[in-house]
Amino acid sequence: MNQPAAVPQLTFRAVLLAIVLAMILAAANAYLGLFAGLTIATAIPAAVVSMGVLRLLGGGTILENNIVQTGASAGSSIAAGVIFTIPALIILGYWDDFRYSWVLAIAGLGGLLGVLFSVPLRRSMIVDDPLPFPEGKAAAEVLKAGENPGPGLKILGISAALGGIVKLFAESGLRLIPDNAAGAGFFGKYLGYMGTGLSPALLGVGYIVGLNIGIVVVSGSILSYNIAIPIYHAFFLGSDPAMAAAVAGQSAFDTAGILRGERIRYLGVGAMLVGGIWTLFSLRKSLASGIKSGIAAARKGSGAIVAETERDLPMKWMLVALVLFVLPLLGLYQAIVSNWGVSIPMTLIMIVAGFLFVSVSAYLAGLVGSSNNPVSGITIATILFASVVLMLLLGRDSQIGAVAAIMIGAVVCCAAAVGGDNLQDLKAGYIVGATPWKQQLMLGIGSFSCALIMAPVLNLLSQAYGIGPATPEHPNSLNAPQATLMASVAKGMFGGELPWNMIIAGGVIGAIIIAIDEVLKKRGSHFRVPVLAAAIGIYLPLELMVPIFLGGLLSWFVEKRLHMHADTEEGRDRIHRPGVLFSAGLITGEALMGILIAVPIVVSSRGDILALPETLRTGEGIAQLIGLAVLAFVAWLLFRTAIRSHAHT
Repeated sequence: MNQPAAVPQLTFRAVLLAIVLAMILAAANAYLGLFAGLTIATAIPAAVVSMGVLRLLGGGTILENNIVQTGASAGSSIAAGVIFTIPALIILGYWDDFRYSWVLAIAGLGGLLGVLFSVPLRRSMIVDDPLPFPEGKAAAEVLKAGENPGPGLKILGISAALGGIVKLFAESGLRLIPDNAAGAGFFGKYLGYMGTGLSPALLGVGYIVGLNIGIVVVSGSILSYNIAIPIYHAFFLGSDPAMAAAVAGQSAFDTAGILRGERIRYLGVGAMLVGGIWTLFSLRKSLASGIKSGIAAARKGSGAIVAETERDLPMKWMLVALVLFVLPLLGLYQAIVSNWGVSIPMTLIMIVAGFLFVSVSAYLAGLVGSSNNPVSGITIATILFASVVLMLLLGRDSQIGAVAAIMIGAVVCCAAAVGGDNLQDLKAGYIVGATPWKQQLMLGIGSFSCALIMAPVLNLLSQAYGIGPATPEHPNSLNAPQATLMASVAKGMFGGELPWNMIIAGGVIGAIIIAIDEVLKKRGSHFRVPVLAAAIGIYLPLELMVPIFLGGLLSWFVEKRLHMHADTEEGRDRIHRPGVLFSAGLITGEALMGILIAVPIVVSSRGDILALPETLRTGEGIAQLIGLAVLAFVAWLLFRTAIRSHAHT
């Protein structure tokens, strides 16, 4: 549907609301990504909030609401680009804290480059040879059905409060319930392990990504914990003196944790490396065609009269902006390596890889959605390529090589995350009749706004919880799985020690998974096995994957109860919209409470500042049962909300 050009779009109130929502959702996604290794698309919750707020201000147009969700969606893309890479500089020991100006430059300029690089792709991927862009279509449907946003706002508000309360009761707050319920034991030579996280946010993530992804990620973790760890413990520990000494006298639970952290998780690294390379290879023809047609369309339209609903940012402005955005990054790279002969090639690699991988990200977002977009695999490929070039320039024993590779990867990761998200938003705008250049400008504003708050949020989380591998000071550190992976890969390329035998074995596993997925694809199966999702499951703790699987199972139960089946993304959105809103509220509420809890912890320098006295807390076993009961109650509320909302529509 095409709206008249006079319909308000880029209004002051819409821009202001978009900036506020973008910052809030960026902070929430930063916490979620460091905790669980996943971020969620925020366009639909932002659209619902926008419709409610603008209604209170006298009513808003569909195009104003579209502008708000466009800007706010940067909250997930910038957060993903930052937390997947920049914490690696802390893990490598290059930084002691997150430097504001550097994080702002990497995230802000990387995000703006993502907007610029994605502009030539709009016509080819949305107009001439349209891709599905499932989340873009879903956001458009929400916008078109926005006459009564009240019920959606109520669902979001209640679930956000619930998620926040459960987080307050958890390990980092009042300590009434633990973060996980897990157990392990030796059965002869076999080391058995099972557990689940007790986070409502993870349950919500699972509901949003669905049963297919839930099965894949939990299968990856089961492969790690219930197959690889027992095999390694029974048959290979004797030939690994360092590990044998590390686990000597340890409990079954601690033994499993040590083996996973030092050896088995690198199976996931190998699988992710192979998955990233395969992604690029499998898309080579489609990407070349898409880039070529996008640039040709931009040139063709430069001198013609173009309708309001087809106007992109002018190519001349884009080229000027490209130069203006790249020069500060060149200065940043020069500050790292102090050698123009290295910093200039670094910048060229960043530009070429940025444009290529924005195209990859946009294409994948068009196929599988932004939430399932394997940006981490794209970033690994960038870091590997950059490392090879930098080794030629700096030498393999360079002390700064790993840091330089991470800096290139960080900008490309932010650009790729924003680029994929931009095309998703432009798809929604195309459906509702928005002006593309106004959306592109809004996403740039939203991206830079998010970049302004990322360093303070990361410093707060780092000081309160710790980031990366657990330490005595921070035993429940935020995993930052992708950043830890990036640091390991970069360090391993520049003289570091990596368990290459495990990485190679993981690569073989990744190749097998790809082969299985190709067979399923040829058979036309609805069930698929995306290799990067499986690799994340192999890499991350089982406790994180189990509730994600349970959330996916819950979404399947909702379909069965309603006697519906989501054969298409549009169908899935229609069935699961109330449940998705409830899930988004759980995630946002828990993440924001996690950030609020961090404030008194940092101010007091005490991790237990909010903990209730021991006399008011139960024993560990009872606390785990209470946590399981709370998670079951949240799951029941999610299920009930999903089916009752449909009964009333």
